[in-house]
Amino acid sequence: MVVNGMNTGISGKYRPLWESDTRYILITGGRGSQKSFAVSTWACDRTSRYKRWKLLYTRYTMQSAEISIIPEFEEKIYKLGESENFDITKTFIESKVTGSGIIFSGIKTSSGNQTAKLKSINGLTGLIGEEMEEFVDETAFNTIDDSIRMQGVPNVVVLVMNPQDCEHWIWQRWFEKSHRMEAIDGFQIPISTHPDITHIHTTYLDNLENLSVDYLDKIEKLKQENPAAYAHRYLGQWLTKKEGVIYPNWIEGAFDESLPYAYGLDLGFNPDPLALVKVAVDTTNKKVYVHEEIYKTKLNNDDALAVMLDRVTPDALVVNDTSEARLIEMLARNGLNMQNADKGKDSIKEGIRLLSGFQIVVTPESYNVKTELRNYIWNDKKASVPVDAWNHGLDAMRYCATRLLEGSTVLAYSK
Repeated sequence: MVVNGMNTGISGKYRPLWESDTRYILITGGRGSQKSFAVSTWACDRTSRYKRWKLLYTRYTMQSAEISIIPEFEEKIYKLGESENFDITKTFIESKVTGSGIIFSGIKTSSGNQTAKLKSINGLTGLIGEEMEEFVDETAFNTIDDSIRMQGVPNVVVLVMNPQDCEHWIWQRWFEKSHRMEAIDGFQIPISTHPDITHIHTTYLDNLENLSVDYLDKIEKLKQENPAAYAHRYLGQWLTKKEGVIYPNWIEGAFDESLPYAYGLDLGFNPDPLALVKVAVDTTNKKVYVHEEIYKTKLNNDDALAVMLDRVTPDALVVNDTSEARLIEMLARNGLNMQNADKGKDSIKEGIRLLSGFQIVVTPESYNVKTELRNYIWNDKKASVPVDAWNHGLDAMRYCATRLLEGSTVLAYSK
């Protein structure tokens, strides 16, 4: 697609992003579909060409924009031939020509929830919400949305997400009663027909020219081995509640801060995430409390160390899987109290059996863990063999909870 005279390599399916006249633009799709690339290019193009645009770019969790986000935008500015026309800081990009700019800030930071701070930013004309699958609080979204009300300038809210389960407020708000089905590679994918939004749905099939052969081979392998996971991960299929879930006894609730706690860590890079959960066990009332701290893909060792040091209470126990010895050694060398999880024969079966006698209480913001709880099912129930999917946060929970039930004494207490 050509933007401002430049061939961007963006699929023509994203053209409505430039042409839409609705306030809300929802962009959904699977991995490898150019969603973030297209949106960042659009944002740089708009601010370079139009005056009085002031966009807030946010994710629910954002560690450091200058490391993870700003370089991506600098690349787009360069490709648009506008490098000399922008001032760039750690948290802000501004066009020298138009005065328009983009502010970068996460909702959840080490300083706490930033919703109140973000809604007070003066003069916002637009919002870009990335990774909206993690944005579980519709009220917080509405608060920020209400602050976008400048006169004389288009007010636009662009939301980007990999579809998750049908209990997410975005599904309930814009899909549940207003959608059509579209066949994509043999699967029926819902497309919103809600009058308030422009819905753009793309997949890796719209971006083949930019994907490596190795990446496409990996996708094809998953398609053959696990079609349902392929449809969700790469075609952007929404999830429905599964029958025969392994942990049916769970509820949403607050983490009991009066209990000693530790952390469970399941390692991954891509497509599997690095998952860190905080866990406490109440043996008297038979409850396991779980709070999702990290659930991210593509964290290299340095990134993983930074977020772990930010989220883990000093001296608290971290029960980790053993798949990445170099990373575990690096975490331990930097002061984290790492212990290997039991990965022996039947450890999965015994851990699930042990936890089946407890009610699992998951904090409302632990979105990925809740998604896993709804989709982690038996592959062979008689043999107690679960599917090898939807288990990253839950494996981390199991590592930690079983160690706590064994009576580990290296625990932390909330102050």
